[in-house]
Amino acid sequence: MPGLIRGVARTAVVAGTATAVSNRVSRRQAGRWAAQEEPPQQQAPQPTYAAPPPAPAPAPASAGMDAKIAQLTQLAALRDQGVLSPAEFETQKAQILAG
Repeated sequence: MPGLIRGVARTAVVAGTATAVSNRVSRRQAGRWAAQEEPPQQQAPQPTYAAPPPAPAPAPASAGMDAKIAQLTQLAALRDQGVLSPAEFETQKAQILAG
C-alpha cells in the first residue's frame, strides 16, 4: 500500500507541474497574440521643410557680391541642416553665381 500511495502522489505532482507549465505557456502566447492584434501606434509625423526663400532682386554691382555671399551662406546653412541635399545645393549655388 505505501508504494501505491507514493506512485499516486508522484503522479499528482507531475500532473500539477505539467498543468502549471501549460497554463503559463498559454497565457504567454495569448499575450503575444494580443500584442500583435493591437493596431500599431501612430508614428510621429515627418517634418516638412519650406522651400528656400526666393532670391532677392538684383542689386547694384557693388552690393551684388555681398548679396551673392549672403545667399551662398544661407544655402550652406540649409544644406548643413539637412533641408537641401548636396545636389540641390550645387544647383542653387550655380544659379546664384551665374546670376
